[in-house]
Amino acid sequence: MLFEYHSARAQRRGSLSNIKYWLGFSLIPEIGPKRLAALLNYFDSLPDAWHASESQLVQAGLEKQAISNLQSGRTRLDLDMELERIHKAGARLLTLADDDYPALLKEQSDAPMVLYVRGTLSPADDQALSIVGTRKATPYGRDAAHYLAKQLAAHNITVISGLAHGIDSAAHRGALDGGGRTLAVMGSGIDRVYPRDHERFAQEIASQGALISEFPLGTPPEARNFPRRNRVISGMALGVLVVEAPETSGALITASIAADQGRDVFAVPGNIFNPMSGGNNRLIQEGAKLVMHVNDILDELRIVHDAVQTRTITRRLVPSNPVEAQIAQYLGADPLHIDDIVRLSGLPVAEVSSTLTILELKGLVRNIGAMQYCLAESH
Repeated sequence: MLFEYHSARAQRRGSLSNIKYWLGFSLIPEIGPKRLAALLNYFDSLPDAWHASESQLVQAGLEKQAISNLQSGRTRLDLDMELERIHKAGARLLTLADDDYPALLKEQSDAPMVLYVRGTLSPADDQALSIVGTRKATPYGRDAAHYLAKQLAAHNITVISGLAHGIDSAAHRGALDGGGRTLAVMGSGIDRVYPRDHERFAQEIASQGALISEFPLGTPPEARNFPRRNRVISGMALGVLVVEAPETSGALITASIAADQGRDVFAVPGNIFNPMSGGNNRLIQEGAKLVMHVNDILDELRIVHDAVQTRTITRRLVPSNPVEAQIAQYLGADPLHIDDIVRLSGLPVAEVSSTLTILELKGLVRNIGAMQYCLAESH
């Protein structure tokens, strides 16, 4: 953990519990954890540092630009009002000094001074895996993300992702469907859910985990925010799993950050002819752990899974007549067009179509659109 303070007077006076001044300093450009630690080691308390004169700030070692920013900020900011705004947004503020600040993230040298949180954080979240990938996910990518997240949830592993379309949303949904916890790290203010059509989804995540942001209220989802967001996604987890990503994907930036942070990097193998899988296949070439089953992750992280009690017991459905069995045998994980099923089975189109509908209702088959079918998850 980078943030440390050594002033005995500051400890006696409990300055670290004064959350509104943490908020204030977090809103001042040029003042991060290092400078705040220096201020705390010079002044008696955060309030004293906030209200200090220019000469005192110079003596404390604060640079000219940072002093100017602080003087301007404390004139225009009403910290009590800012705290009230956070409360009205249904959020709370966590600081680096709080015991429930994510422990793994706190170890990072660039950990945010404050986090805005909607929902709840739990000590169980220290055992977490981040799942990332492309927004333009294929059915294979979405299925893999959902399946692995659901299995991780069954083993009490918190799933962290970024709330985006595609792989992110499939991972969050898998964790929710598995009855587990999931955390969404945002690249905007906690009150600016992005994408907008995920507002209800975000509420669902907050009810079974939390929404997290380091950005002040009202911050729009600008492109420059997402690399900063990505370091939090990886920093909070034991490792990062890239499910599906082209070679230009931001998910690879997250994987690179994770490696720099000393985290394990995992990747799901993809179709070599699909450019959406170029990034994760490249990661495997470069040494990322190949993942085909949740145990590949648990083994690498040395999480004992033999004794773990899963939250759900599933039953395996089977075809109930020879026609269903015949059609099911041609289906696998890769989508197959109904015309190909007709050709392979030799059955009339109407019979194939009606049988596929029955198999879909039974949960054995998935229609992924454009008259293409594959086997549904049977785990």
